[in-house]
Amino acid sequence: MTLRQLRDSLTRDSLTRVPFNSLLGMRLQRVHRDGITIECTLRDDLRNGAGVAHGGIAAAMADAAVGGAIQRHFGAGRRITTVELKINYFLPVTEGRIFARSHLLRVGSTLCVGSVDLTDEHRRAIGTAIVTYMLINPPTVRTPDLGPQASARVPSARRVTRPSTRK
Repeated sequence: MTLRQLRDSLTRDSLTRVPFNSLLGMRLQRVHRDGITIECTLRDDLRNGAGVAHGGIAAAMADAAVGGAIQRHFGAGRRITTVELKINYFLPVTEGRIFARSHLLRVGSTLCVGSVDLTDEHRRAIGTAIVTYMLINPPTVRTPDLGPQASARVPSARRVTRPSTRK
């Protein structure tokens, strides 16, 4: 098994290991270089009083999609928790599947930020989200003589850098 296949398997396992994700019926649909896509089929028990998908479904999917992307980035070796989630809804979903495609924007030593494109099965944009996670436990580095040791520095992924606007 290649490292990529192992990370993909760990990502799938981390998604379904959370009982809430399984309750909603979330499934890993695709793995990307910078994130993942998950899907959920709309059922009657996931509808709100207006008969459309409850907004919490899309919010939970956005949260899980960024969390899964972070777990994949670290090989499921880090404990993480959501510290902020901002979502905008564009269209209601009345039937079919909902997709959440995450993109990791920044992976730092304590915080990770990802964006999520939410679409329906007709590829219509139904919403967008920004999710921030905190890394809870420090990474460990195995050394032959000393066993697991806390690492002082965490290698980071891509960082989004913008030109300074200060003069």
